Amino acid sequence: MTPESLDGLLARACAWRGRRALLGITGSPGAGKTTLAVTLTRLLRQEPPPGLTADWVAHVPMDGFHLADVELDRLGRRDRKGAPDTFDAAGYAALLRRLREDEEDVVYAPAFERDLEQPIAGSIPVPRAARLIITEGNYLLLDEGDWGRVRPWLDEVWYCDLDHAERVDRLVTRHVRFGKPPEHAASWVAEVDQRNADLIATTRPKADLIVPDAVIRSIERPGGM
Repeated sequence: MTPESLDGLLARACAWRGRRALLGITGSPGAGKTTLAVTLTRLLRQEPPPGLTADWVAHVPMDGFHLADVELDRLGRRDRKGAPDTFDAAGYAALLRRLREDEEDVVYAPAFERDLEQPIAGSIPVPRAARLIITEGNYLLLDEGDWGRVRPWLDEVWYCDLDHAERVDRLVTRHVRFGKPPEHAASWVAEVDQRNADLIATTRPKADLIVPDAVIRSIERPGGM
């Protein structure tokens, strides 16, 4: 299925009622996953369903499960940070299980601080009131290793299908914004991010819904990201 507008995505997200549901948003680096997740969360919080408060929806990114640079250095993987084996996939899957089981008053999730390029533990509180949890990341549909434990906890996974040239441009701009010199940023995107993007593209057929280029471009990026 392919939605025609952001409103269509909002309507689909609002369809979940009752038990807690987890919505995954995936796609290649720079494809607009975070922008879409943040936008959905903001708009859904503004107009919660009858009987619910703004806390009915929460945003929990996968990026909080990046391995810290000190561990990447130990493993010799820092030069390909962002690859599947540079994350704690088992930890992410365990968090999704806790969220889906809905047995705790609050669950704390880690965030990823882009200024530091490091994960920060205990940064995102998910209250019991959250009925819809939006999580986004590169490898939600990957079935290799511990990543195969992620998909069973997600009710749906949407794939962001942004045009390749636009995606690369956004990604280079983001790397520059967070400290990489332009030439280094372009090289990193071509040599590191693109390998990951090629892998992620193979998971596209597994998605429940494809979010097309036109819908992604229609969404204003927070802070110009």
